Amino acid sequence: MSDSHESSFWSHVEVLRWVLVRCAAVVFGIAIAAFFFKDFVFDHVILAPCQSDFITYSVLCRLGEWLSMPSLCPEIQNITIININLAAQLFTHLSISFFIGLIIGFPYLMVEFWLFASPALYSKERKPAIRGVISFIILFFTGVLTAYYVIFPLTLNFLGTYQVSTSVENQISLNSYINTFLTLIFMLGLVFEMPILAYFFAKIGLLKSSFLSKYRKVSIVIILIAAAFITPSTDAFTMLLVAIPLQLLYELSRFVVKRVEKG
Repeated sequence: MSDSHESSFWSHVEVLRWVLVRCAAVVFGIAIAAFFFKDFVFDHVILAPCQSDFITYSVLCRLGEWLSMPSLCPEIQNITIININLAAQLFTHLSISFFIGLIIGFPYLMVEFWLFASPALYSKERKPAIRGVISFIILFFTGVLTAYYVIFPLTLNFLGTYQVSTSVENQISLNSYINTFLTLIFMLGLVFEMPILAYFFAKIGLLKSSFLSKYRKVSIVIILIAAAFITPSTDAFTMLLVAIPLQLLYELSRFVVKRVEKG
């Protein structure tokens, strides 16, 4: 390797090192701030879906009154979370603080990634790349908000009040609650990136719009089954609240692939 190539390589490593340092500083800075606002973070954000006056339940109850469908109103009571491990509350506090730092700092991380990668792109590639980064951020936060305001409250409403017998009382552990919460938030954030993945797979020829069109009916059935597991209630409307966003993602992916094929 020539001296010029070697110096260029190490200069890129140095740039990458400072990118990682800045990203870590932003994430941990936000995490530290969240750590000191413990009461707001837990009482008004993380544990808010446990309360019967949570906005999702209130909206569904009002919608049920307006549509004369009382079954829409969740029969949820305030759910009590218990702790059975000595250090669980401390480690939960730390993990949630880091999680908030990661979520809030996510747009900054994507900007840093773009600034690092953009010099290697041709001028004609930069506009599509910028749109891709912006779309990635928007879709991720859309998935996170959908999970927080729709998927998780409905899941909690069912699982938190389900009983095999009236003699068995539900006592939800803190670890169980937090693990379910974080899993659904991250899972939906990633699931909502489906159109981005469809775009890249179409670009490299691994995905065709004809394939998505062929299995469109199958996708509807699979999504409805998944929605039924997430919201196993007696009314179809609540199930559709979950199924419709997922089906829209599939249709958006199909549209994106068609656009790629048309060039």
